[in-house]
Amino acid sequence: MSDDDLSLAEQEQELPAEVEEKKRKGQLRTGYTTGTTATAATKAALLALLGKEVREVQVSLPKGKTATLKVAWTQSENGRATSAAVKDGGDDPDVTHGAEICSTVSFNDKAGAVNIDGGQGVGRVTKPGLGLEVGRAAINPTPMAMLKQAVEQVAGEQIKARGVDVVISVPKGEELAKKTDNPRLGIMGGISILGTTGIVLPYSTASFAAAIRQSLDVAIAAGADSAILTTGGRSEDFAKAMFDLPEHCFVQMGDFAGYSVRQAAAKKMRRVVMAGFIGKLTKMAMGVKQTHVRGSHVDMEFMAGLAESCGANQKVLAEIRQANTARHVGEIITKNNIKGFYDLLCRKVHEQMSEYSGGRLDIEVIMFDFDGRVLARYTQARH
Repeated sequence: MSDDDLSLAEQEQELPAEVEEKKRKGQLRTGYTTGTTATAATKAALLALLGKEVREVQVSLPKGKTATLKVAWTQSENGRATSAAVKDGGDDPDVTHGAEICSTVSFNDKAGAVNIDGGQGVGRVTKPGLGLEVGRAAINPTPMAMLKQAVEQVAGEQIKARGVDVVISVPKGEELAKKTDNPRLGIMGGISILGTTGIVLPYSTASFAAAIRQSLDVAIAAGADSAILTTGGRSEDFAKAMFDLPEHCFVQMGDFAGYSVRQAAAKKMRRVVMAGFIGKLTKMAMGVKQTHVRGSHVDMEFMAGLAESCGANQKVLAEIRQANTARHVGEIITKNNIKGFYDLLCRKVHEQMSEYSGGRLDIEVIMFDFDGRVLARYTQARH
């Protein structure tokens, strides 16, 4: 990943204990991308079209590696063959794990032409900014190259005399896509065929980072110079009630606050609004740029220090120091009517994120309570 991507520290995730133990022992199983799976299905279908049905195929991955995948089934009729492979994401909790990815292959009369398209369950690009042509199937460049390479490996000299048509389909793709960012990104009707290495690393943050970058790119391509960065779906819903902006302006940054503002600044956006609840915003105020980093627990002493700056007495400070969560601290603040606490917290977030973005963005910070009421807003124009 580039310098604008996640640092090693930012890639550390706080995982369930049993997953953490497996990761520590090196027991987490890697998997294969949708691109690799589609390539396996394509290779098997083309072999079947040439009269050789197989139960497994070897796929060439980027950087010279190979992988052997099983073929789920193959059917041939009317001058075309269809094979399916099942997406195996290893131990990564991806929504496409277990999905059947099919490839239908036939010959055409255009010598040398290899046409690759998406069918049922593969999304179509409807917005610019994704590095893919609007109207085309959402098959990313690396999988596209892998598919073409597979056709050439199998057909060889034969494609000089006649071309090959390949249609990738995912029977449950349209339903699966609803659980992804595709609708937000303007990829409609199905999932994307993805992968840069061909391999899925369990619990990798790279895919989330890519989704943030893509979301910002789509917003910019649509003419937006501002983005509303939220920590999740609930805060996004509350933000949408405040800002009458197109869907593409709303980007879920999740735990990647620092990364998101850095990307927005690098892409020369003018302004971002960062909206969330007390827990994530407190971590941002503490200077934690990736709020799910192991050990990045809310520091009650830090919160007590803010409360003391707002005039809280020693009894309240002691109660804060013994609090269970940031939300619990919020209840203590509200109960004791500590004025200015939430404003100060938002100002601290602003300071941290402004520094991290190199002062290249206008930043507004909004804190919601859990019913969607605005507890505090802070913004300050760049000098």
